[in-house]
Amino acid sequence: MSSPNLLREIDQLTQDFQEAFGGLSPRDLNWKQNPQTWSVAQCIDHLIVINKTYFPIVQELRAGTYKTPWHGRFPFLTRFFGNLVYNSVLPDRKRKIKTFPIWEPSYSELPGDMPARFAEHQMALKELIQSSADLIARGAVITSPANRVIVYTLERAFEIIVAHERRHLNQALEVVEKLKN
Repeated sequence: MSSPNLLREIDQLTQDFQEAFGGLSPRDLNWKQNPQTWSVAQCIDHLIVINKTYFPIVQELRAGTYKTPWHGRFPFLTRFFGNLVYNSVLPDRKRKIKTFPIWEPSYSELPGDMPARFAEHQMALKELIQSSADLIARGAVITSPANRVIVYTLERAFEIIVAHERRHLNQALEVVEKLKN
């Protein structure tokens, strides 16, 4: 997906999140069907937490201090891992996947302004993508913030982020449906 398409998709996701959850009360944002499931607020928090772990990587790439592991020099590995992760976060949610501990939502009770925080975060994410055009063009390779064995291109990382956001939008919409019933 090209950067302009990523940016349009981020704008659409931001709008979708605002329309679906911006009018929910703090109580409804934090409602959970059971203790093992996430609330809408936790879905949003998770996205902010995970996306922010990519910001320092881009800063290090920009500064020339990022160390790509040796196996990141093999395009077949970056394609393999990039496709593996991308396919695991597709919005269809056919397979449930447990997140890495570093990306767990921070609190079970979150503030009522999570949709607004998400919109603010999305602006920063768009700026990060726009400022990374040169890094994307040169095919910069990074590791997953959660596991240095997993390598993929920075462009694929942004595609993963967008697909992951759509996945959790769908999850949060399911929470709202259950809340209404």
